[in-house]
Amino acid sequence: MTETLPADLVGSVDTPTKTAGHVIVDTLEAHGVKRTYVVPGESYLDVLDGLHNSEIDTVVCRHEGGATYMAEADGKMHQVPGVAMVTRGPGAANAHVGLHTAWQDSTPLVLFVGLIPYEHREKEAFQEFDPKAWFGTGAKRVMVLDHAERASEIVAEAMFAAVSGRPGPVVVGLPEDIIKKQVPARLHPPIPVAYGGMTVADWKSLNEALKESEKPLFIFGGNDWTDEGAAEFTKWLESHHLPAAAEWRCEGTVPFDSPSYVGPIGYGRPKPTYDLLEETDLLIFVGTVPGDVITDGFNIRQNWDQKNFLVTIDPSLRGRSGPVSHQIVAKPDVFVRDLVRMDLDVKDSWKEWTGRMRGEQEKFATLPDAAPGEGQARMATLMANLVPKLPHDAMVTFGAGEHTNWAHRYFPTNGYASMLSARNGSMGYSIPSAVAASLNYPGRTIVSIAGDGEFLMNGQELATAAQYGATPLVVVMDNQEYGTIRTHQERDYPERVSGTQLLNPDFAKMAEAFGGFGVRVERDADVPAAVEAALEASRNGSFALIHIIVEQRVKAY
Repeated sequence: MTETLPADLVGSVDTPTKTAGHVIVDTLEAHGVKRTYVVPGESYLDVLDGLHNSEIDTVVCRHEGGATYMAEADGKMHQVPGVAMVTRGPGAANAHVGLHTAWQDSTPLVLFVGLIPYEHREKEAFQEFDPKAWFGTGAKRVMVLDHAERASEIVAEAMFAAVSGRPGPVVVGLPEDIIKKQVPARLHPPIPVAYGGMTVADWKSLNEALKESEKPLFIFGGNDWTDEGAAEFTKWLESHHLPAAAEWRCEGTVPFDSPSYVGPIGYGRPKPTYDLLEETDLLIFVGTVPGDVITDGFNIRQNWDQKNFLVTIDPSLRGRSGPVSHQIVAKPDVFVRDLVRMDLDVKDSWKEWTGRMRGEQEKFATLPDAAPGEGQARMATLMANLVPKLPHDAMVTFGAGEHTNWAHRYFPTNGYASMLSARNGSMGYSIPSAVAASLNYPGRTIVSIAGDGEFLMNGQELATAAQYGATPLVVVMDNQEYGTIRTHQERDYPERVSGTQLLNPDFAKMAEAFGGFGVRVERDADVPAAVEAALEASRNGSFALIHIIVEQRVKAY
């Protein structure tokens, strides 16, 4: 919930003037922004100058894609939008990948883009582009600060737009000359956000549907939860012996060790959850909708006679498919606030249904033998040695690729936002998100599982980790190929491998060159010692990287 700013912060008629760039920074600070991720540019130097004496931490990144990924990860971890800043033209183009991630993942993000001077428009000026044309279809709003006196208002509007309704990215263009102008230093207060909630009719309808159901199933997802809401949701599920599955790459809201957690649903879904969407007689989606990935390309759960309750703050239900029995317009926390007032008689069928699925999930997640075998290093051995050593609040980050399934299967996600990933399948997310997580939670164990191809897209952000003291433990699974694409290739073009094979550097030496700890593992016998050494380095204030070289075509499931 937002609070009204005190009068001395909002200002008065005799408020002194500041440049618009400095007012932008003051407004971000007043909206609760703790950190901004930047790649500097001469187009927004006045904003950088405003950050000089600000309480906001300025994290200088090595690539605009890395900066927007870090900001997107911030938006997943907090109720305040993540903030990134980049420059015009090429910088803005590089940042687009983070915007697409925030759009498809429904993550609140505000991207500030420095622009050419106002008077240079429509002249093909150096690095000129049209931000509304570039970003108009991939952001919730695109605003350009053409009037300096509106600087604080535009920032407040951007922060509001990013979190209101279905969260998402907002772009704010900052012309170089406009942000240097002096304006009254009055700040626009935060704009209150509507959280929705269950109406009496909603409550009665869901209550009746649950009472009639023999095999109900909740599916949780999205980035709009809080720790408190997730904990209350879990407590209510457990008290009623009801099951919950995780949307793809959203594990942790209902903890990994909860008797109500029955596994992930998404691409490459494990067998325990493969048939659940058709077997259940009542689906309740909370914070997400039955979209492309959950329904296997809009194929599963399409019978119009099936019961689907959709709980989302987005009244348009963008991205959903299949039947909609009832929509409840609410953010997850507010829905849970009303849900916990629903005291239902527990059915034996619920206990049996939840117990069966939970048993399948426990078998699926049981760690392999920790004792190393002969020959080539194996991810199974690494996970078996790593997971038992993790604290209860450990977090995991990853991007896209078959290597991510090792985390889906074995990593103990216990709490909201303990898994950070890109549900748009974007590669290069693993390292930036791990850096952001470590900066947000210093001292917490952050593990990032990256593929060899995925790592090389933003691995240079380890330099950012070293500069700001981030200490993630990075596992680079090196199978010398783009594995997911190879899998599809083998299916559609058997025995015609083309365009998917890689020749990789020594990632451990790269880690050392960036200022961290690195260890290269080729033999399975060396895995336990490598895990222990990397954990020790991470605990002692350094990022650590395990370069594990594995056989091709060995998958988590």
